[in-house]
Amino acid sequence: MRNVCWLVPLLLTTLGGCGGSNGQKPTDTAPTAPTAIRFNGQSYELYWHGKPYYIKGAGGVSHLAQLKACGGNSVRVWDDIDAGRILDEAQQLGLTVMLGLWVEREMEGFDYDNQPAVERQYQRIRKTVLKYRHHPALLMWCVGNEWAQEADNFKVYDEVNRLSTMVHSLDNNHPVSTAISSDSERAVRLVSQRCPNIDILSVNSYALTAQLTQFLDKGGWKKPYLISEYGAPGYWETTLAPWGAPDEPTSEQKAKSVRNFYHAYVGSYPPNCLGAYLFYWGTKQEETHTWFSVFDDEGRESPLVGVMQELWSRKKPANLAPVVTNLLIDGKAIAHQSFATLPPLHRAEFVVSDPELDSLSYYWEIKPRAQSGTDYVGVPRPPIDGLLDRTDSPTVQFRLPSKPGAYRLFANAYDGHHHVATANFSFEVKK
Repeated sequence: MRNVCWLVPLLLTTLGGCGGSNGQKPTDTAPTAPTAIRFNGQSYELYWHGKPYYIKGAGGVSHLAQLKACGGNSVRVWDDIDAGRILDEAQQLGLTVMLGLWVEREMEGFDYDNQPAVERQYQRIRKTVLKYRHHPALLMWCVGNEWAQEADNFKVYDEVNRLSTMVHSLDNNHPVSTAISSDSERAVRLVSQRCPNIDILSVNSYALTAQLTQFLDKGGWKKPYLISEYGAPGYWETTLAPWGAPDEPTSEQKAKSVRNFYHAYVGSYPPNCLGAYLFYWGTKQEETHTWFSVFDDEGRESPLVGVMQELWSRKKPANLAPVVTNLLIDGKAIAHQSFATLPPLHRAEFVVSDPELDSLSYYWEIKPRAQSGTDYVGVPRPPIDGLLDRTDSPTVQFRLPSKPGAYRLFANAYDGHHHVATANFSFEVKK
């Protein structure tokens, strides 16, 4: 285990790219590190090249220029796929990178009793650290993402600590974090006890952030933390239709939710919090192709881009995205419904306004609900043709699919200024 890097000049305690506190004698290597963590007597703070640095970041691999233009300062990636390109682009834009070192997960079949497989992972991560440790855009390392979820073999905690020790031995200039889903104090407690060489605890917390202070306290985490994922309420946090499909908020509801979240848990600068990364700065299929996507597949900006610009830079965009009021099905504001096969035709109306009174255009589509495999997280399902009387109007008629099952009707509105507003309706066709 490495010696901890504590320095106390002018009543500031500095931890920079070094292992967590283990009670051993301090050293004086921290001040030269580009990324440092200092204790000001009350709270931990992050420093970048000697200046205070509060993370105003987003997770994703694209649209980095927009991130910078909105006032963001950092990007999170979960693994080293395309890491060279992302680091180089971030450097050119003046952004930093929280670079993920992917740790295999027990819930996906990895066996931490399989020592040869564990050693191959160790060597893979070692090569990545050696390759990118001197990159000027590197802010910190993140050893794994949600690897503790459904992990029954405690050896994974010990391996995460061994990996963290190895990263510190190769790179004394950048701190090491690990990302967990803070669904209880259990994972926090186990990381606190078994992973002492983690410097910063990253939490993918979403709605559970309201309980995060309690989880950190009960779990015994005394060092700094950051929110490594937040965003619209997750599909595991919303109401469910009787057939199990979660109700997705509209783009306007997502924007309001993120604004409130940021003010409460990020912009309020909680003690020991080093900042946060919005999820997801790009386009991502996860339950739907719109749930977490801040951009659509044509690069049009959802209202969240404008919200983040206001939160990060305190400057309102010159032109705002359309505002969703409602998605009406047969005249009713409902999030989901089960249909018999008759009557086969139904009416949908997308009620949207534009803050600048820009002319709006529309696009509708119906897709089977993604439930498993690559179309759940990965590649969206294609739309079903022939069910809509038209796709370019605020009001449409749609025909029920002939095959029983779960579906979604998606509505999109565009303002001609590269913005998109979205909503969808979840429905079931009964057998």
